[in-house]
Amino acid sequence: MATTDTHRGLRLALRDWMRPPRPHGEAIEGRVVSSLELFYDLVFVVFVAQVAHALAAHPDAAGARTFVVLFSVVWYAWLNGTLYQDLHGSDDGRSRLYMFVQMSLISLISVSAGHAGDDAVNGKAFAVLLAVLIAWLTYQWWVVRRQDDPEMAATTTPYFIGLAGIFVFAVASIFAASNGLRVLLWGLGAAAAIVVPMVGLSLRRVQIEAAFRISASMAERFGLFTIIVLGEVMAGVVNGLGQAERSMATATVGLLCMGIGFGIWWNYFDFVGLRSPRPGLGVRGIWLVTHLPLSLAVAATGAGMVSLIEHAADNHTPTGTAWLLGGSMAVLCLCLAALLRLLPERRGARLVPTGLVAAALVSVIAAALRPRPWALALVLLLAHTAVWTESFVRHARLGEPFIRSPQHEN
Repeated sequence: MATTDTHRGLRLALRDWMRPPRPHGEAIEGRVVSSLELFYDLVFVVFVAQVAHALAAHPDAAGARTFVVLFSVVWYAWLNGTLYQDLHGSDDGRSRLYMFVQMSLISLISVSAGHAGDDAVNGKAFAVLLAVLIAWLTYQWWVVRRQDDPEMAATTTPYFIGLAGIFVFAVASIFAASNGLRVLLWGLGAAAAIVVPMVGLSLRRVQIEAAFRISASMAERFGLFTIIVLGEVMAGVVNGLGQAERSMATATVGLLCMGIGFGIWWNYFDFVGLRSPRPGLGVRGIWLVTHLPLSLAVAATGAGMVSLIEHAADNHTPTGTAWLLGGSMAVLCLCLAALLRLLPERRGARLVPTGLVAAALVSVIAAALRPRPWALALVLLLAHTAVWTESFVRHARLGEPFIRSPQHEN
């Protein structure tokens, strides 16, 4: 009798441990980011470092193109894992298994990421692993779709079409005749995976409004990923100082570059980070997608700093380095401005989007002029500082606190 009870208890425990994922619409109120999710995000540090180092070594148009494609593909994988855990995951065996499989595949993908765009062997390995990762993600979402009611299940069709698109392009890239074609196929796959669901889901607004919301925990995950890519800015400074000849010029440029990293953190988390967007399906979709170029620009900024520090004593910043830094900072500022427009109104930050657009323009002009490396870094730092300073002064004049909790704003 005792043995039977033990077996029955074990079966019940295992069934609960591997329970089905939460269906669409069953949000957990007050959910906090778990230690497993933090662990999951840290795995992507390795990948970001690999592709950023490759860009730092080749700060030209071809290097930037490959960086954008590879970053976009794996960012899409990160987005999948993040959305799934927030919308359907729990602290159980199934969710842990799903995340550990993804983490293992991302780690293996990172091994080939640095040379996936310029070496056939690494490119094919990247493509194979990417196809396996997408297949695994598709299985996860299929389990959710299988248990949904027919009306809610129909809303996921565009998402599965997007997954099928990136899977087909990934498989096709295994047999590509050239590295350039392989990168193009990955780019087409990433575009299909992001655009198709955005267009398709807009046709079922009522169901999606109920099934998909940007929770506080999801906003926190995006903020944590931004910190991860900001770490690459700091790594770029350290790598640049480590590779360059020791001099006052390199130290000066290095400190200014570090200040730029501080400025990015300052403006993102004071104005955008950890804050959920306003209600509305279109607003949510734009908020999600805008974080891709923002994260990409932050990581690219770190890659550009390596070369900037190495050329600290030059009379003019190298063309590729100037455009990589100036262009990345311009994209970053424009993304911050767009994201701020999607958040609840804040009187003290009324002119921040305008200031960010102006900072983007200044960044492009500075890149075109190619001043000395220290001057370029100083201009970019001052552009960020001016945006924050204007808002701080405006808050003071309005008598409003500058630092407010996200819960207070939402």
